[in-house]
Amino acid sequence: MKVCFVNPPFKAAYGKFSRESRSPAIGHSGVLYYPLWLIYAAALTEQNGFDVSFLDAPAKQWNEDECLTHIQQFALDDVLFVLDTSTPSIHSDLEFAASLKRSYPNSFIVLVGTHPTATVVETMEAEKSVDAIARGEYDFTILELAKSLAAEKQIGAVAGLSYRSGDNIIHNNDRDPIDELDQIPMASKFIKKHLDVYDYVFPAATYPAIQLFTGRGCPARCNYCVYPQVMHGHRYRKRSAQNVVEEFQYIATNFPDVKEIVIEDDTFTVEKKRVFEICEMLIANNLHTRFKWLCNARVDLDYETMKIMKKAGCRLLIPGVESFNQEILKNIKKGTTIKQIEEYMANARKAGLLVHACYMVGNSGETKETMQKTLEAALRFNTDTAQFFPLVPYPGTEAYDWAKANGYITGNYEDYCHEDGTVSCVLNRPELSADELVEFCTMARRKYYLRPRYILHRIYMGLTDFNDLKRALKAFGKIRKTLLR
Repeated sequence: MKVCFVNPPFKAAYGKFSRESRSPAIGHSGVLYYPLWLIYAAALTEQNGFDVSFLDAPAKQWNEDECLTHIQQFALDDVLFVLDTSTPSIHSDLEFAASLKRSYPNSFIVLVGTHPTATVVETMEAEKSVDAIARGEYDFTILELAKSLAAEKQIGAVAGLSYRSGDNIIHNNDRDPIDELDQIPMASKFIKKHLDVYDYVFPAATYPAIQLFTGRGCPARCNYCVYPQVMHGHRYRKRSAQNVVEEFQYIATNFPDVKEIVIEDDTFTVEKKRVFEICEMLIANNLHTRFKWLCNARVDLDYETMKIMKKAGCRLLIPGVESFNQEILKNIKKGTTIKQIEEYMANARKAGLLVHACYMVGNSGETKETMQKTLEAALRFNTDTAQFFPLVPYPGTEAYDWAKANGYITGNYEDYCHEDGTVSCVLNRPELSADELVEFCTMARRKYYLRPRYILHRIYMGLTDFNDLKRALKAFGKIRKTLLR
């Protein structure tokens, strides 16, 4: 049986729609994440002997007709289609599923991702051509489904699957999260065979870069974060240090042009002992001299760990600072303090690590005054880069339930993106309208990046690191219209 994994085109724009970004959209900075969860599932299915094809339409900027023409080259009528999805694109994704079913009426179409996981019945009732949804962490769900379909067996025993049976929707038992992550193939090996690293852009990383996961799940309880709440849970499960370093070595050997590795774990630094082990092995194998790497790291990271990470080639940390107001941090269950934020910024600078700080406005307790205080703190911290974003509540999260219960969002998924595919603010609170949140973020970005102090910082960084200069110019080229508007 042929198994075709598809990251569909976004019908609204046919551009580089980054479905796996924290807020799926066409980014002003040219960002395009690798569809990593789809890649891991495809790699596992291929490793188990199935004939796999992989189509990433946003990476190629193909529209629906171009995708269908490409699929005709290899698809049989009984193909298993696995379609990635997102909340902003769900209507477009369902339309694409319907087009596939018309072209291949005997195919089996299964959706994956956070949105259908959180809205199983709603999604399947919206489009009858969808045969099933693989809920949550779906690597082995897809593999077992493919095996069952190939052997013409019943699919009622496939854990994690919701499927259509006549007029009914059947929900199989949940699937346990994967504990032994070393059994999942390396993303980079699949990327080498099926994708092009030059199609993907992570603006904070030196281009071209590769993204990968070293662990799944996050013990933090942030009420807005969709992956832990919907897909992978709050228990941090990890690949062994040896397995992670082996992938670094594979990339070093097989991707001579790759300059940086992006570790996309929700929080790479959950377990200090493992971080030290990985760093020491990178140093012992001289991989720290081959390329740099960056990771997400909460503001509870200590200076000692920062030092070994820097020594092992880490260039940049990405913390979710969100707000510089303790009450708001409490409201969103961030589990961090103002004191930790202050110490983190000082320690990162002392360790020689750059920081890309993420700030979010619009949460419970937010006012114009608290937003201004957060901006003042951001300017004072003067991190290498910063982003300012309104809260975007996604189905399946506590933040979504809060916003929906209070009438702050309409629940219309098409509102999540503008017509051109760029992200839209869906949150309207009595104290702060969507327009006010967007205007603040636009003002904050402009004030942050157009300061003489920041411009001088960028010039200095460019003079000391040519790759950083190229990265900065590339990013600025993408966002200059937004900043100067």
